[in-house]
Amino acid sequence: MGARRRGRILAVQALYAWDINKQPVEGLCRFEWVDPEEREDLEEAFTFARLLLTGTLQEIEQIDELIRAQLENWDFSRVSRVELAILRVSVYALRFQSGIPPRVVIDEAIDIAKRFSGDESYRFINGVLDAIHKCDQTQ
Repeated sequence: MGARRRGRILAVQALYAWDINKQPVEGLCRFEWVDPEEREDLEEAFTFARLLLTGTLQEIEQIDELIRAQLENWDFSRVSRVELAILRVSVYALRFQSGIPPRVVIDEAIDIAKRFSGDESYRFINGVLDAIHKCDQTQ
């Protein structure tokens, strides 16, 4: 698994932890849950994850508003916390990281959802992210 994929997963995990118990970002950025034997090979992933996590939290209100705008007949509070973490990190990347192609962001989100969320979550995540991306293209 590449450093950026691992970084995205770490950022999603950290954002999930933040959403559950509002841990300070400084503590989350230490990624203390990662096995100590794996840590030495993950410095590039940690760096990318910190960028995604801190950027997402800085823009969380705008990101959540973009997600809410795409939830037709669905209440924001009903979105699972895992799906929400994936969406938030991905919306941050779509909106604020112009160097990453949108298709890459969406494909990565789908793959992470398939691995960490429910059976059909990836379709929901794909639909929301695709709609946000299309809105960005029309503006």
